[in-house]
Amino acid sequence: MQTTIDTLRDDLLSALAAWTTEQAVAIQQIAAPTFAEAERAAYVGAEMQRLGLLHIETDALHNVYGMIAGAMPDSPVLVVVAHTDTVFSASTDLTVRRDGRLIYGPGLGDNSVGVAGLLAFARFLHNEQIVPACNVWCIATSREEGLGDLGGMKAAHERFADRLGEVINLEGLAYGHVYNSGIAVRRLCISAHADGGHSWLHFGRPSAVHGLTMLGAKICTLQPPAAPRATYNIGMIEGGTAINAIATEARLWLDLRSETTAGVEALEKQVRGYVKALSADGLMFKIEIVGNRPSGAIAATHPLVQDALAVLKQLGVEATLETGSTDANIPLSYGCPAVTIGITRGGNAHRTDEYIETEPIVDGLKQLISLSLTTAKRIAGVSSS
Repeated sequence: MQTTIDTLRDDLLSALAAWTTEQAVAIQQIAAPTFAEAERAAYVGAEMQRLGLLHIETDALHNVYGMIAGAMPDSPVLVVVAHTDTVFSASTDLTVRRDGRLIYGPGLGDNSVGVAGLLAFARFLHNEQIVPACNVWCIATSREEGLGDLGGMKAAHERFADRLGEVINLEGLAYGHVYNSGIAVRRLCISAHADGGHSWLHFGRPSAVHGLTMLGAKICTLQPPAAPRATYNIGMIEGGTAINAIATEARLWLDLRSETTAGVEALEKQVRGYVKALSADGLMFKIEIVGNRPSGAIAATHPLVQDALAVLKQLGVEATLETGSTDANIPLSYGCPAVTIGITRGGNAHRTDEYIETEPIVDGLKQLISLSLTTAKRIAGVSSS
């Protein structure tokens, strides 16, 4: 069966979009902080079972794997992936609110609707009895956010590296964009240590908080280059025990980003220079790398990118090429072709008033289905004519 945008029936896709929306809400209602994705993974695995996927398995990191058998099983595989974890704590109120064609809820766009899109893709192929040209592995990954450091995708890539063809990564709110480049991210936990004492009796002794404050002020003077673009952010500061105690310990968490590995290393070098300059008798610093996301890219002329752009153009969208930090960073860093696409539009990601638009989901699914089946043919060496 030849499946293209033109052959995807609107009635089928409208019903599938409605199903996807309800799946997104059901998934969003299951708390899934990074490192605590087990319950959501169990739900996704059960849905994969109902949708007829093969070889379903959940690994020790709470990645969920399921395969759709292809016509040419000896070909390299296509991986379609969406991450299950969110930035929100387990205690976050996950109540959703509907307002016309908008649905509000923490984590609904990033990335519950992406995971729902992954399941919808499998549902469509199952119901329509469509056999892709190569084996397609649907993977719901863990540990994508924050200090998860893409741990789920790193494990998934290691599992499939010797037979991996291409990767399509799903981020719920990215519809209308095609990410073909992954930025380098280095995350540091910098701790300061001092002997401490009483704020009156021992005034003048080195303080871990004072030392860390001075370091933070130095970091804020950094002037990253505009090209290749680089950024920094002190996301968290903690330490001290009492207002009248000279702090013995304090730490900050620093996020460094650049379009190139060399760029992020240059920023880190400057930060380490500040740390060295501030170190003194009675005040010591320790730097721990707590996140290291590699960079990588494929050219805008690559067939995977061109196909993704072409599908969106057929849907009336002039897409933009983007650079970001997603699960796609991992295959890209190994030279494996990968793109990130979206299921819908929305806003306020990583905020409790995050929302999705329901109307674009139909076209988001059309893009996913068409691009995945076209990519599977290319991987298997099957002509699209």
